[in-house]
Amino acid sequence: MGDREEYERYRRDRAVLAAVGAHLEPRISRIEVRLPRPVAEAAVAAWEREELGGACEESREEYELREAAAELAFIGMAITSGGVWDTDEVIVDLDVVQIAAALRAAW
Repeated sequence: MGDREEYERYRRDRAVLAAVGAHLEPRISRIEVRLPRPVAEAAVAAWEREELGGACEESREEYELREAAAELAFIGMAITSGGVWDTDEVIVDLDVVQIAAALRAAW
């Protein structure tokens, strides 16, 4: 099978994956989680950090690292706006997209 045919199949597969997501999203859009205090504090620090870099060319790896950093910042934003701090952890509702990003980074 040629590259063009493969990519068309991948596009169809992505459309089916999107349909799965559309079906699941209303059922599990947010999940309450508990995060250790040091991890939560690092996420908040990522949210509060001011990024000064402008747009530039980047490799695939650089793009993926920047995207992961942005996801961490969004988790920090969720903690800042709605997290409940306990002694050694924080309780926060996270969007499943944020949870998925964290799980992908752990793999």
